[in-house]
Amino acid sequence: MSRPEHQAPPEIFYSSTEADKYSNNTRIMTIQSEMSERALELLQLPEDSPSYILDIGCGSGLSGESIEEQGHVWVGIDIAPAMLQVAHEREIEGDLLLGDMGEGMPFRAGSFDGAISISALQWLCNVDKSYHKPGKRLSKFFTTLYACLSRGSRAVFQFYPESSDQVELITSQAMRSGFTGGVLIDYPNSSKAKKFFLVLMTGGGQSMPKPLGVGEAIQQTTAHFETKRDRMKKIKNLKAPKKSKAWIKEKKKRAREFGKDVTHDSKYTGRKRKVTW
Repeated sequence: MSRPEHQAPPEIFYSSTEADKYSNNTRIMTIQSEMSERALELLQLPEDSPSYILDIGCGSGLSGESIEEQGHVWVGIDIAPAMLQVAHEREIEGDLLLGDMGEGMPFRAGSFDGAISISALQWLCNVDKSYHKPGKRLSKFFTTLYACLSRGSRAVFQFYPESSDQVELITSQAMRSGFTGGVLIDYPNSSKAKKFFLVLMTGGGQSMPKPLGVGEAIQQTTAHFETKRDRMKKIKNLKAPKKSKAWIKEKKKRAREFGKDVTHDSKYTGRKRKVTW
């Protein structure tokens, strides 16, 4: 069976028929509720006061109900009118907005204390229209999301990556937009319970949470992405010291590639001459 995002654009795929499943199918409702509760847990919100949460790809409001149950206030945005109609009929308490996440988040700077998204992020990697460019849409989304979050807050995305290249595309665009964080994998050794979460942070020296279903002796299954400064520092440390034997050989190798005449390498290459008096 093909993935939903390969069948039709989200506003078409999530028709009234599909939207009804999210309010009548007990299994779907249970899964959505569990993933929403896990996403809220990863936000690490303060317990002593209500927070203002953005639900991206809110659909029929199932994840919004989890937000309400924990005493928080929320706003939901979704591209599918049919899903928002179901949410309206269910009389959920959150405010609803029709919008395409790939066109950016239309909210004031610093509006939200956190953001969650369930099963929506991978749709941004699709080319549903001729002018859609996944890299640009992801950049627009993450840049505007970063702006509308308060500093020190988090955004957590449960998503279904199609490949490692897709994960790299998503995380690299998030990093360029100012976020830190990484991909956290719950129950990595289970084919059914395995879940991917992209945990993004807006600063404040925050650390990545631990995944579920991983033993103490096993390394934490998170894929951190590093800043450009970190990568440049790593590259610099990998370079051979100037004037060293390895540095000289590498320089001669590059010269040969350009067709220049270079003396052959020998045991004396890079060796320091003794000082003569």
